[in-house]
Amino acid sequence: MKNKKQQLIYLAAASHSGSTMTAMLLGAHPDLCSVGELKAAHLGNKGSYLCSCKTLVTECNFWQGVSTRMTERGQTFSILDAQTDIRTHATPYMLKLLKPLVRSPFMELIRDSLLFLSPTWRKQFPILQKRNADYIVAIAAQSGAEAVVDSSKIGIRLKYLLKNKELDIKVIWVVRDGRGVSLAYKNPSEYADAKNPKLRGGGAGKTQEKGRGIEHGAHEWVRCNQETQAVLATMDKDKWMQVHYEDICNDTEKTLDKIFEFIGVDPTKKRLDFKAVEHHVVGNGMRLDDSDEIKLDDRWRTELTKEELAQFELVAGNYAHSLGYTE
Repeated sequence: MKNKKQQLIYLAAASHSGSTMTAMLLGAHPDLCSVGELKAAHLGNKGSYLCSCKTLVTECNFWQGVSTRMTERGQTFSILDAQTDIRTHATPYMLKLLKPLVRSPFMELIRDSLLFLSPTWRKQFPILQKRNADYIVAIAAQSGAEAVVDSSKIGIRLKYLLKNKELDIKVIWVVRDGRGVSLAYKNPSEYADAKNPKLRGGGAGKTQEKGRGIEHGAHEWVRCNQETQAVLATMDKDKWMQVHYEDICNDTEKTLDKIFEFIGVDPTKKRLDFKAVEHHVVGNGMRLDDSDEIKLDDRWRTELTKEELAQFELVAGNYAHSLGYTE
């Protein structure tokens, strides 16, 4: 059917919530493909950046194939300059309007109305929507998968993808204990990148993200999850589900079965040895780790001081409790 929409599975989450591992577990299913964050905004050192197949991303056959398929769809494409982010070619006026996180329908109506005043936005938005749809279709065709997984996480991207008439989108909201997220913000090199220091930063040997305080991580965790909730409030309930990172780690098979049933693919085809499957992922450094051990990372229990835990509780305690984190 020519008019059949391309299925997209969007992982919404705060940074450092386990979305890369989740995406790779999903991508190991033969009917799904995950290549990481489809917004592909910052890939680091372009001369050393590795695909998860350990090949330079510029030399990877998969990505060369995607580029060819994009050319066939009338798009000039390179994964090093994907131009699929909602902020692509944005003017300062547009950037200012796109910066705030998604909030109430009324506030989003104001945002959209103000954006529409920009001639650049009116011209660029349909081009971006077509480019994203073509990109997702190209990935599905290159991989032979029915659905593509986008682990871009951020709510503002999801909001505008939901307006794309060529896509059929389901959302998985991945929630992790905010204390673990805050620890990763504090020291991303140690807690949010490849275990092998030589592979950090996508192969450059140095983590791009700078460390920040626990308070910053707590604020970001709350803001990003609240943004996700604001977007989900606009969707039909059968189009999204919530999953806890801790359940993915502690009860993997049962949790994956629920996810695959939600997506609409055969749960019996799941692969727990997800690193044994060929992946072509860009993004978080753990994609380059050899181990496919699924193990809960709760190092925050021993690595955060009492003072830091108190900081987190002050900023995010009430919200954490609302999501079921009561310890």
